[in-house]
Amino acid sequence: MGDVPALEENTQDPLTEPLRKVLGGTTAKVMAEHLGLHTVGDLLHHYPRRYAERGELTRLADLPLDEHVTVVAQVADSRVLTFNQGRGKRLEVTLTDGSGRLRLVFFGRAVHHHHKELLPGRRGMFAGKVGVFNRKLQLSHPAYELLGAGSGAEAVDAFAGRLMPIYPACKQLESWKIAKAVATVVDSLLATRWEGVADPLPAALRAERGLPTLPEALEKVHRPRTKADVELARARLKWDEAFVLQVALARRRLAEGQLPAVARRPCEDGLLDAFDARLPFTLTDGQRTVSREIFDDLATEHPMHRLLQGEVGSGKTLVALRAMLAVVDAGGQAAMLAPTEVLAQQHHRSITEMMGELAEGGMLGGAEHATKVVLLTGSMGAAARRRALLDLATGEAGIVIGTHALIEDKVGFHDLGLVVVDEQHRFGVEQRDALRSKGKQPPHLLVMTATPIPRTVAMTVFGDLETSVLDQLPAGRSPIASHVVPAAEKPHFLDRAWERVREEVSAGHQAYVVCPRIGDEEEPAGARRNGGSGAGNEDGEGGGDGEGADGGGERRPPLAVLDIAGQLADGPLRSLRVAALHGRMQPDAKDEVMRRFAAGELDVLVATTVIEVGVNVPNATVMVIMDADRFGVSQLHQLRGRVGRGSAPGLCLLVSEAPEGSPARARLGAVAATLDGFELSRIDLEQRREGDVLGQAQSGTRSSLRMLAVIDDEEVIAAAREKATEIVAADPELERLPELRAALEALLDAEREEYLEKG
Repeated sequence: MGDVPALEENTQDPLTEPLRKVLGGTTAKVMAEHLGLHTVGDLLHHYPRRYAERGELTRLADLPLDEHVTVVAQVADSRVLTFNQGRGKRLEVTLTDGSGRLRLVFFGRAVHHHHKELLPGRRGMFAGKVGVFNRKLQLSHPAYELLGAGSGAEAVDAFAGRLMPIYPACKQLESWKIAKAVATVVDSLLATRWEGVADPLPAALRAERGLPTLPEALEKVHRPRTKADVELARARLKWDEAFVLQVALARRRLAEGQLPAVARRPCEDGLLDAFDARLPFTLTDGQRTVSREIFDDLATEHPMHRLLQGEVGSGKTLVALRAMLAVVDAGGQAAMLAPTEVLAQQHHRSITEMMGELAEGGMLGGAEHATKVVLLTGSMGAAARRRALLDLATGEAGIVIGTHALIEDKVGFHDLGLVVVDEQHRFGVEQRDALRSKGKQPPHLLVMTATPIPRTVAMTVFGDLETSVLDQLPAGRSPIASHVVPAAEKPHFLDRAWERVREEVSAGHQAYVVCPRIGDEEEPAGARRNGGSGAGNEDGEGGGDGEGADGGGERRPPLAVLDIAGQLADGPLRSLRVAALHGRMQPDAKDEVMRRFAAGELDVLVATTVIEVGVNVPNATVMVIMDADRFGVSQLHQLRGRVGRGSAPGLCLLVSEAPEGSPARARLGAVAATLDGFELSRIDLEQRREGDVLGQAQSGTRSSLRMLAVIDDEEVIAAAREKATEIVAADPELERLPELRAALEALLDAEREEYLEKG
């Protein structure tokens, strides 16, 4: 990375004041520990989730189970009940809002106090975690604040006169307590007329877009008088987030563009030409176009930074291999970093098969232009590892494929010219950076992902990378039919699913069965709603990502590979050759199972998401995904891309016990309805909390995006990127814009600065 100048810290801005100075130590401690808020600016950027209007009651019918909520509602009735032969008392209060009812429950000594306060007709704010008892939604021991008669004058005024902000809260700090803290902070800043608050947006840009100043926007977002105030504030605050992030990326692109790199131009009649001549098919137009973009980048004396997006099966590996061969032709070496051993072995196998004698450099029978293709993983024997390291150091091996093992200090290259990272979202920044640092000069970088990324996300998360998209499937790839199997209400559909598996095997094909959990964990995952399979491991298994928890109270544990494999082998798939595959198996055992499946010696592979990326068995035509609602939309799309890779059509069956009409079923219906990965990634992003997606992609810490919605705000992001590029080109050090420098300093705390520098 070129030297992006360090930004000086600005200590004058009141937004950088620690909260403890303004709110006192106790409140500040809770805010820091439970909401990640440390400064005045952090609190003011903790925006209301929504606003309640006078007389407007939130729809109780839409309450999410197991989430901490704040509702504004009216007491319909309240009664004290006894239990344990009169020894115990409980207060049950029913709230209503016209759309639904919600029960509050209190036990113990406080029953009489609450009974006197919560009288029918009283209205208030109630906060707690939504649970279920006897099939009814309830809050146990909620915190509450009554509105109107008897509550403080401030609350009456806020309730009667204005939109009431409802903040994202937690058990330790209810929404109205956050509102009071915000009021304290805003009052103290108003008293000084917001003196010293730096505005990151240049005045000319503000005027051009018709945006208010930062103090005005912060006041309007926390104390709006009208809905128009909220809209104006939101428009401004979205611009801040988009613009500051795009400036950071633009500075990085500029610095990267000034780094030196060795130009790698393929030579005529070299390895690449010999490889192309061997191909039994012609490249698609998309593959040709993308290859041309990559070769143009490789020919420059600045490092390529390109993101290659392509649907599962669109031929990304072939495009990457041609780029690697071009670099070998130009005298350099290429390294491919894969997230798992299974995938590294798979890539090594398919690349050596595609290259044939061209991969046998220095061996008897190797072709004239041949090079060596070596594999380097953590589980290799000492002798094989020594040989691979020697081949890399001497330059004998032009191509190396490996896992994290490639990053170790002992690994040295003769002349590393290109790094290809497969499935970028599974790698830590440090790992990518460590590999890139092994070049004498910065190597070219090609990042591949099979998870389609909407344009706005690509601009936001990978804004420093040029993007190429492969959206054409190679000739001969078959379509995949997908169907939801509602196992709870229609068990005979599941029986039919196993019959379909038998039919495919009878026709000479093979099948995958995917489960969210391994099944040998010490603690059953039953109590965990997300149904993951425990910590991830080198095989990147984390089970489903837990979006599917829409059902009632406690859910059963997610289905496990080891259980299902046994049940199928003894039951509906009796007499078929069934084997299990998961990330905690010994690498040799894992490789052996995969080899036997690829060779057709097994009929059914019962696996975790270890097969999600890169496993290529063209003869596999059917996949049954158990507990499909425990997986994310993009993950399901990735998984089903493992079938239909040959000439026979593929079939994916999404088995779920989620009830009809639930969000989980709607999500599965969306996956079954389209094979367009970009459309599905939009759905995925709309349904997740965006900060989760961007937080992980940005740096693993809290996302800096709180107001900006990357799916909806495409216009803002595109305009901000254009402006940022313009401003950074004219003033790379931002010397004429000290407030913008200060905002960048706040965004790029040490961790995120490091992230952007490494990329």
